[in-house]
Amino acid sequence: MRKLGTALSILICLPIVLVPQAATASTPFFAQQTLPSNDGWAASGTGTTGGSGGTVITVRTRDELAAAVAGTAPKIVLVEGDIAGPDCAGLADPEYTLEAYLAAYDPAVWGRATDPSGPLEAARVRSVAKQRALTEIKVGANTTVFGLRGSSMKNLTLMIDTAPNVIVRNMTFIDAADCFPRWRPTDGAEGNWNSEYDLVSVRRSTNVWIDHNTFTDGDNPDSNQPVYFGRPWQVHDGALDITHTSSLATVSWNVFTNHDKTLLIGSSDTVGPDVDRLKVTLHDNVFDGVGQRAPRVRFGQVDLYNNYFKVYGSLYDYSVGLGIQSAVYMENNYFRVDETIPLDQILKDWKGTKVTEIGSRVNGERVSLLDAYNTSFDPDFAPDAGWTPALRHHAPLPAVVVPLLTTFLAGAGRLPA
Repeated sequence: MRKLGTALSILICLPIVLVPQAATASTPFFAQQTLPSNDGWAASGTGTTGGSGGTVITVRTRDELAAAVAGTAPKIVLVEGDIAGPDCAGLADPEYTLEAYLAAYDPAVWGRATDPSGPLEAARVRSVAKQRALTEIKVGANTTVFGLRGSSMKNLTLMIDTAPNVIVRNMTFIDAADCFPRWRPTDGAEGNWNSEYDLVSVRRSTNVWIDHNTFTDGDNPDSNQPVYFGRPWQVHDGALDITHTSSLATVSWNVFTNHDKTLLIGSSDTVGPDVDRLKVTLHDNVFDGVGQRAPRVRFGQVDLYNNYFKVYGSLYDYSVGLGIQSAVYMENNYFRVDETIPLDQILKDWKGTKVTEIGSRVNGERVSLLDAYNTSFDPDFAPDAGWTPALRHHAPLPAVVVPLLTTFLAGAGRLPA
């Protein structure tokens, strides 16, 4: 009872604790806040301050947003209303149509030994380039992007590439669909459609704080997509991906819902620049009915605590993917698991060898997901990630209070604006 009382006290006081030291009358308190000390890996080194102290700009259109977030000068960008990129109509190269593409690269015609090439594939690539130019919003260093009440970004990608010290808060990100997926018959035994564009992508960047956002495919979920060549037409990539040597990121109080490939940490299995990078903290997030990658980890030391996993749905594959040289530390996470999904499916082996798991609860009961996996599969995961997290804004709360805490406080719109 003492632990529960302490947890409830923290829940009640948390919004007050988060209020920054000072704010102007015209700028929301939380838009000026810097990452609290010790709040995960993004607190390392000089910490994460975003655009604190810089110019404050309010944007209402895609072009205003793109201009405001560019450059390295400190800036706080306030997003007002719904900002949408183009839909797929009008983006295709004149020499590309889906009907022609399907006819040319049908495995019965093209075969399965090589990936598509030739004029139609080249036209698809030109179409992709046009979509990228119109939908990718490139964020510069020393930037805070903050959503005012009811704001959203749709059909756009927030690209944080070679941009240290960035904060993204209180935004709703919707449906960064790829209009021109690539067919790869050599991808797996049956081939696969591959898409580009994440809702938020972090590449070659350090000290990044992603906090109190909502990520969703909206009314365009993968479950509604057609099937071509016997494989699902995959129009979505990641919700939030942290890749290409990025490191020192804290992902907190977000909601991920209605998405398949959710959160990728590490871009490939190639041993090289990613080694000793990809250090990420995920705490107090909600993964609601997502298909996989919550997260999938390569190489990084990833601290995963006090997250709420709602595990259900026909697209569900796994939750935590343990990849090559990964070191995931899981503590006091809560899993609400549909009775049709076996517990040995929650963890998945992607060439990983070890994981620390402490204090998991499944449907209210204390359960070791590591034991469930090791009982069913060989080789076993070793029960020690080889490190212990030191950077935490608050001590992990008992897993039993995590659903209540995150349901009320996680996601966009929870920060006064």
